[in-house]
Amino acid sequence: MPAQLWPAVSLLVVMWDGVLSQTAADRVVFSLGTFKNISLAENATVQAVVSRIPAEVAFLILQFHTQQYNITLSFSKVPTLSSSHTAVDSGLLSPLLITQTSLDWYLLSPENRPLTSVGVILAYGSSDPVPGGCSGDKSFDPSVHLQYNLFVTTVTIAPANAGYARGAVLPTCNATRGPSARLEYHVYQYFLPEGDLSEQSLLSHMQAVASVASMTAHGTKLITWAASEKLSASFKSVPGQGVIYSVVVRDPVLNASASYVPVHTYACSFSSTLDSCMTIGKVSTKIFFTIAGFAGFFVCFFGHQFFKCELFCLGHAFAAVVFFVLITRTTTLEYNLRLALTALVGVVGGVLLVLSWWRFGSVLCCVLVVGLTMGFLLAAAFFFTPVGELLIFRSGAVFWVTFGGIVLLVPLVFVRWPREGNIMTCGAVGAYAVVLAVNSYAYTSLSYITLDILKRFLNNNYSRTFTSMPFQDIDYIMLTVWAVLGVSGVVLQLHRERTRPFFPPSPYLMWKQERERRKTNVLDPSHHMPSLPRRLQHWLLGAFHRKEPAGEVTPLLL
Repeated sequence: MPAQLWPAVSLLVVMWDGVLSQTAADRVVFSLGTFKNISLAENATVQAVVSRIPAEVAFLILQFHTQQYNITLSFSKVPTLSSSHTAVDSGLLSPLLITQTSLDWYLLSPENRPLTSVGVILAYGSSDPVPGGCSGDKSFDPSVHLQYNLFVTTVTIAPANAGYARGAVLPTCNATRGPSARLEYHVYQYFLPEGDLSEQSLLSHMQAVASVASMTAHGTKLITWAASEKLSASFKSVPGQGVIYSVVVRDPVLNASASYVPVHTYACSFSSTLDSCMTIGKVSTKIFFTIAGFAGFFVCFFGHQFFKCELFCLGHAFAAVVFFVLITRTTTLEYNLRLALTALVGVVGGVLLVLSWWRFGSVLCCVLVVGLTMGFLLAAAFFFTPVGELLIFRSGAVFWVTFGGIVLLVPLVFVRWPREGNIMTCGAVGAYAVVLAVNSYAYTSLSYITLDILKRFLNNNYSRTFTSMPFQDIDYIMLTVWAVLGVSGVVLQLHRERTRPFFPPSPYLMWKQERERRKTNVLDPSHHMPSLPRRLQHWLLGAFHRKEPAGEVTPLLL
């Protein structure tokens, strides 16, 4: 070879080596059922390839998951609307031809930003149902579609089809007749660790629930749909709490199952600059509930002894809840402004309750407010238990009648035992205020005891949602704290108040009695004391007139 050709050959070898390296970097080989972590660069396209597909496999589902940003899966290198799917939890279903042994897809970032994702290819046989096989068009839709707002998270799926072999004619999609009519749909829910918003946590837990076996083992089954039912359900939103939803379709005749592509949500936005998942605990909320926590701790142990302070705190809570519901339903004010107005109106409500006690001294009126507050907490706790998940309470009328009955029953009981009822309210409500204060710094599900009721007040469709909650280690700790504080406060106050009057007398009535006593008892020195207006007049005159000296003021000479 002439010496002058060596530089050209060397350049050609280097260029070919670069092409091979680039091809290897943009091409990922998958094994069936094995997860792979894929990092996508900006403007990059990665080809996902699977080969040596067994002959008994009828269709494949490729799924990829990211935490915040969309990822696009496509059958072609240039994605089209009919041949691709874009979402944070993206998936495609590929039925296989008779002789097909390999398949490839393409991954890209639609927003031209670097992405970290985890993906897997799951294989299913001819007897397994086909998720989204009856989506209404020629393509398949194996994804779980999710929408959320502050109150409700809604999941929807396309109907599945019965399984079929490679090259066979597709079974008819009829929800009342045919093979697809026998299919069952099981909706599963899986909670991520509380307070953990990391990308690594999501991707690792997504691997734990991607398949049928893993989701049924680790998830919680919420509902079951028949093929003839509407394939949509609403669940309670928990902003800041990661949740994974999945649907497993089952063929009871062939005893076969397949999983839709799982989807996750935090019920909040990572991109919002005002109220993102990372800043979900507002400073104003922390200040409000921190003050409420200190006040609750005081009421828990000293509420009955300092009766006027207790009335102010409970009146504040009662007025604040009512006003917050009204202002949220009727206005669109910003959250911090609503919270400030709520605190102000709460102060007015507390002062009015104290003034009503000071002026009238009616134990019945005070017991009514105290009993309604305790009844609200008891009714909310009752519906926070699994009893609240019964289908009968998904009717708004049934729920509110039952809730109102519990709330009104408590004041009736307190009329018979007012002091004991008041002390029990101090212990339970005061200790729960401490739990709410802790919740503003470390998330706990116990805050949703009352928050669920507020959501029902504020959202007309909330009664149709499923309100299951994660109950993890911190929840057991806070439940213990609530119980210990409440019981300790009740026992301490009952012991301290056992020899004292049931309730302190009204200050106004005491003042009136003292005034009448002074009028009739001429031996009382205070009887000869001038009235308050006369004393004020005398003080003012003395302030502006020089007092004349009385008697000798010159010092005596010794």
